[in-house]
Amino acid sequence: MRYLLIVSHGTFAPGLHSVLDMLVGERDDVLDCCMTSDMGAEAYVQKLEETVAPIGADDSVFLFGDVIGGSPLTNAMNVLTKKGIMERLTVFGGANLPMVITAAMEADEDDATLKERVIAEGQAAIREFVLDLGGDEDEDL
Repeated sequence: MRYLLIVSHGTFAPGLHSVLDMLVGERDDVLDCCMTSDMGAEAYVQKLEETVAPIGADDSVFLFGDVIGGSPLTNAMNVLTKKGIMERLTVFGGANLPMVITAAMEADEDDATLKERVIAEGQAAIREFVLDLGGDEDEDL
């Protein structure tokens, strides 16, 4: 099984997970863990170990973090390495909703193909939204 693990500072990870559940339905293969402001590194690692307990030795993981190099992501990588998952771990930083939706909706794809699609969707979602506020008063909005 391939798991999607979302980790973050604050409540970004559970929020992203919640929106994913709304859009694609609840799934057993999506996990989240967040590091809150009142939590030290040890408490976060303990919570993370509990979160990833269902992941088995033969499973793979797509790990989504809010910030590359941030404590939630680096600690998640360490915990998964201790579980023996490193060879089947794909790590993404700067996670956004389109990336996670793609990973969830195209779960049947092989890891390499899915990785390319996740990155492409994440990049495509980042752009400026520009309104055309032209002065033509006769046009309907």
